[in-house]
Amino acid sequence: MIQVLLPFLTAIGLSAIAAYYSVIGLAQIFPGSYWPIIIMGSVLEASKLVTVSWLYNNWNDTVKIMRYYFLAAIILLMLITSMGIFGYLSKAHLDSNIVIGANSVQLKTLDTQEKIAKERLNYLLQRAGDPATASRKIDVQIQETQAELRRISNEKLPLLSEENKLTAEIGPIKYIAELFYSKDDPNFIDKAVRSVILIIIIVFDPLAVLLLIASNQTYQRLKTTVEIEPAKKAKKKKTLDNSTANSLESFFADEKNEVIPKTDITKIDGDFK
Repeated sequence: MIQVLLPFLTAIGLSAIAAYYSVIGLAQIFPGSYWPIIIMGSVLEASKLVTVSWLYNNWNDTVKIMRYYFLAAIILLMLITSMGIFGYLSKAHLDSNIVIGANSVQLKTLDTQEKIAKERLNYLLQRAGDPATASRKIDVQIQETQAELRRISNEKLPLLSEENKLTAEIGPIKYIAELFYSKDDPNFIDKAVRSVILIIIIVFDPLAVLLLIASNQTYQRLKTTVEIEPAKKAKKKKTLDNSTANSLESFFADEKNEVIPKTDITKIDGDFK
């Protein structure tokens, strides 16, 4: 039974995870009808598994039009599941891009402010070094500019730390992207992410469906074996009984293959004693 239960439980586990990703992904594709999409997607996923199992067990007994409709429905449901998974994983990637983008924008803004402040400080220092333009006001402006630079540096520190964390998070996909795409392409990471998602989709839901079919196939073979075994044992026992009866008959027969009378058998028994 382990050969039946293991593929079956694995198929159910894969289908459940695929259903979760798919349903959430579809709900994100159609955010205006979140809960109706959740309900519809859940029922469709359950219907797909039931249809796969039923169609495999009743393929020869089903009329052609019904058989091919079920087959087409299963394929379309697998495509819907894959589309939902793609939406879910794509949104996860986009969310990380939004965080990285917002962080980068803040850093660029602070870099621009820092550059302006440094240029202003250099200008004020030049004026302060010239006796003709040096004044108390210039000294105050220099101090204010230096304070502004310190503020900008303090604001940049946590953003730089966050930038390093985000860069580390996308590091694996970045290295994968560099294997297949050129760094000169500004969208090389996005292309790599799409490729990885497509690979996951190809092996996710189809594998669950095939494992479900495999468990049904193993169950049918095991069921056939269980039904045949008792029949074989009964046939073997009947053959053995017939063989025993023939042996006894030949034992109590004479040379002419005629059955020995009971009185003679008793006599023979007395002679043996």
